[in-house]
Amino acid sequence: MPADDRSMKQRPDVLQHFFGRPFFLSLTIGIPFCVFKLIFGLSAMRVGTPGFVAFGGIVIAWASADLAMNIGRSVYDLASRSAPFEYCTIAQVGRYLGRPMVFLAIDTLLSFTIISLMLWSGWITRLTPVESYLWYGATTLNLISLSIVSLYNEIRKE
Repeated sequence: MPADDRSMKQRPDVLQHFFGRPFFLSLTIGIPFCVFKLIFGLSAMRVGTPGFVAFGGIVIAWASADLAMNIGRSVYDLASRSAPFEYCTIAQVGRYLGRPMVFLAIDTLLSFTIISLMLWSGWITRLTPVESYLWYGATTLNLISLSIVSLYNEIRKE
């Protein structure tokens, strides 16, 4: 492989740069995770017992704060500015402790746990049509973007 070709593959290109931007990450990961959390909170509240109602309210508040933070990160990114906060409340705690990426990974684990709980509890079958379409959209956006980024990165390696 000529040296020019090798250096081109090692340098980040425009598309790879876009995949790492806060706007793209919020749109394809952060906001879909917020949708999952919001719907989970609503589903918990729907159970109707005081414990589930309180728990659902806490999850909705958490998801709403994370949604605001993801939208804020996107706005800062589109304005070509660095955001003074993380993507989510848990990562923000991590920022204070000097480990935002560790705490972002914890948030990701909790989000995947929520998805699994929705599926295995059967609550997914109780969603309203609007909630179902929001769930489908969040899932599609999240999984398709992950696949596209993975495919693109693999193609770039060759």
